[in-house]
Amino acid sequence: MAPSTPENISLSAFLLGAASFLLSTLFYLSQTLSNLWDDWWILIYIFYVALTNCVVWVVFNSKDAYKVAVRGCFLGLVFGFGLILSFQTSSWTHFGWYLTCLSVFHWSEFYTTAVTNPRSLTLESYLLDHSREYKIAAAASWIEFTVEWFIFPGLKQLRYISVFGLLLTVLGEVIRKASMITASTNFNHYVQYRKQRNHQLVTHGIYSLCRHPAYVGWFLWSIGTQIILCNPLCLVGYTIVSWRFFRERIFEEEIYLLNFFGEDYVEYQKRVGTGLPFIQGYRVKM
Repeated sequence: MAPSTPENISLSAFLLGAASFLLSTLFYLSQTLSNLWDDWWILIYIFYVALTNCVVWVVFNSKDAYKVAVRGCFLGLVFGFGLILSFQTSSWTHFGWYLTCLSVFHWSEFYTTAVTNPRSLTLESYLLDHSREYKIAAAASWIEFTVEWFIFPGLKQLRYISVFGLLLTVLGEVIRKASMITASTNFNHYVQYRKQRNHQLVTHGIYSLCRHPAYVGWFLWSIGTQIILCNPLCLVGYTIVSWRFFRERIFEEEIYLLNFFGEDYVEYQKRVGTGLPFIQGYRVKM
């Protein structure tokens, strides 16, 4: 029987896709097959992709379950592919790190929302269709990595820089998920224009350190991904564009938070900063 809840469906499908990494382990365990793996691993991986899609289609046969599962499986396959690249001794190793971080981020957005705030859960919680600008930014980072890999291959071998980027990305992921778990039903991927009956002002835990930890986490994560890839152009671009986006987002969101919570939020603003450099948020003029 297929898992019934969205979080279980997503997790099962993600693990099914991520199991593609076990293919590399299987072949590396046998020296007699190592050459075969080097020559055929892409075709074997493609076969596994087709197989997992058939399994998802059969197991998660309801329309809603399939939509959740196919996205989870896709992200799992990206995660597995990223791990395969990560353990290859090639100049694409760091791109493998990036793919694992990218897939985990999107899958965990859905899974965490499903566990902590199921009432706000939709397919968009995967954030795969976040915005046109987000897709353009992602494509730009892939193009820059590929072009520079051809022209300046040594630039993509700066391991200590990539390791720092990986650590920054993981830190950002931890901060963002901690904020989602702490806020629980008070967290939403979209700015709320109306106060819900159970909407509370969260000021404890990670929210005692900064007012917008979810944005702080995403900001660090986005910058970290470009440091992993050693993409100097996108690093500058991501930093500027992300900072401007969060400045505008925080300004807009705090207008509504002040309307929702009044003096309590004013006092919270006085005690705790936004968490992002040079961003003050919306301030009530006294």
